[in-house]
Amino acid sequence: MSEEKSETAYRSISEVASSLNVETHVLRFWETKFDIIQPLKRAAGRRFYRPEDVQLIAGIQCLLHEDGLTIKGVQKIIRDHGADYVRARLEGTGALPGEGAGLSKSQREQLSAARDQLGQIRHRLLGEEAS
Repeated sequence: MSEEKSETAYRSISEVASSLNVETHVLRFWETKFDIIQPLKRAAGRRFYRPEDVQLIAGIQCLLHEDGLTIKGVQKIIRDHGADYVRARLEGTGALPGEGAGLSKSQREQLSAARDQLGQIRHRLLGEEAS
């Protein structure tokens, strides 16, 4: 069955897990940590995710894995800025004030690399061992 679903179709937990390259138990765990993830549950507890849910989960994944935030950090961002911020973060457009607002992902990566290099230079100048 090679037919693709429409963009507005609901997805099963295994479809979402596969598309985000995570295990299904990770999605279930994130549901317990992030109240805004609320898939529809059908008979026998089967989960079905709306496209907005998938975007939200992908945004959370981005914050956790790419931005290196902790679960508590992501919870705070959701509390302070809401689900739309998390979805925008996935697209690279969400940024907190002073956090590279308006920069592309590539530009943020370049700045991060430059910051790391400056830190190494600082350690050398101070005669510290780099960790």
